[in-house]
Amino acid sequence: MSHLASNSDALLKRVRRIAGQIGAVERALAGGEDCATTLHLVAAVRGAVNGLMDQILEEHAREHVAHPDLSDAERQAGVEELLTAIRRYSK
Repeated sequence: MSHLASNSDALLKRVRRIAGQIGAVERALAGGEDCATTLHLVAAVRGAVNGLMDQILEEHAREHVAHPDLSDAERQAGVEELLTAIRRYSK
């Protein structure tokens, strides 16, 4: 996926931010923070993961479904990959 490699710095920055947010959830649980604070932290993680997923899905759709140079077979394969990812994510 060379198109992800061209944007890997931004994606890695997002992943590292998510890792930091997960660390905050772990610290909240270990430190006995109140449930409201912990819920807010978990919600922030979910939002960050959703944002990462949105970005990668969009790049996949543009490169493997909508790109004008794709053959019909490549486009169909891209659609199937996209649908599989969406189904897994939505469970």
